[in-house]
Amino acid sequence: MKKDSVFIIAELSANHGGKIEIAKETIRAAKRTGADAIKLQTYTADTLTLNSAKDDFIIKSGSIWDGKSYYDLYQEAYTPWEWHEELFKTAKEEGLVCFSSPFDKTAVDLLESLNNPIYKIASFEITDIPLIEYVASKGKPVIISTGIAEYDDIKLAIETCRNAGNNDITILKCTSSYPAPIDEANMVMMQRFAKDFDVKVGLSDHTLGNTVPVVATALGATVIEKHFILDKSIGGPDASFSLDEKEFTEMVTAVRNAEKAMGKESYELTEKQKAGKAFARSLYVAEDIKEGDVITEKNVRSVRPGFGLHPKYLKEVIGKVANEDIEKGERFLLSIID
Repeated sequence: MKKDSVFIIAELSANHGGKIEIAKETIRAAKRTGADAIKLQTYTADTLTLNSAKDDFIIKSGSIWDGKSYYDLYQEAYTPWEWHEELFKTAKEEGLVCFSSPFDKTAVDLLESLNNPIYKIASFEITDIPLIEYVASKGKPVIISTGIAEYDDIKLAIETCRNAGNNDITILKCTSSYPAPIDEANMVMMQRFAKDFDVKVGLSDHTLGNTVPVVATALGATVIEKHFILDKSIGGPDASFSLDEKEFTEMVTAVRNAEKAMGKESYELTEKQKAGKAFARSLYVAEDIKEGDVITEKNVRSVRPGFGLHPKYLKEVIGKVANEDIEKGERFLLSIID
């Protein structure tokens, strides 16, 4: 992952309409937006849930998927495993990092065979400690979303990674609501994560628009992840809270501009700022002065531009005697009263 700027991830998720060519074109479009990476999700309905019509397996959490069974949702949304090799190849051709969120050990094994460079633990998997332990054991950077996590959940997930010998951990602030209301973003928690757990931090964003990613950048995010779709007409489970190419490009631009605006801690002036010093005040002769005249606040004043003597010397020169003639509009110099 980048160390000198925010690592921006376009999340493919279910935004492929069941067609590999749409998935591949989405990867190409992600490159055009300026994203750094494309992220997949590696599961099947059978690795994620049970094919059951019992009440527990029907979604009723106030989400956009209420009424569906978990199995039917994931059957619709999954990215076929036989696509993965080709999608990784397409991303490499485009110069994008490609990685994935695994949802069980068999998914990790598949991703290892493809040299997956980063692992993402989804919000709802933060309590799957055996999965986190297996992922961490691979020695790759681990990114963990916290959409449903309380303090103890985050602490245990991080401890699990560290106990497996993996300390390359990034914790993402995430609101598991689709789309997420902006007033529930609670971005101050990102800094709290860094303080409490001594980890890198970032954002997995489900809000609409660019405001939250820009705030995250200002608060020190190293990673920003957002769902990306080639065209919302493709439809699918995630379309309503995904950004299209134009929107994602605007988000990337906003984040990069926020990075530029943050700058660095330095009192050193830029060349433009130095040029602006011409508009500062300095001491100029306000009336013609003859040799032997006394310097007063009438014949020497602090005015713009800033090419003359610093105004801090005004009190020091008042009452002194000029040792030469000097015309109005000339810069006042200490040598005049030496």
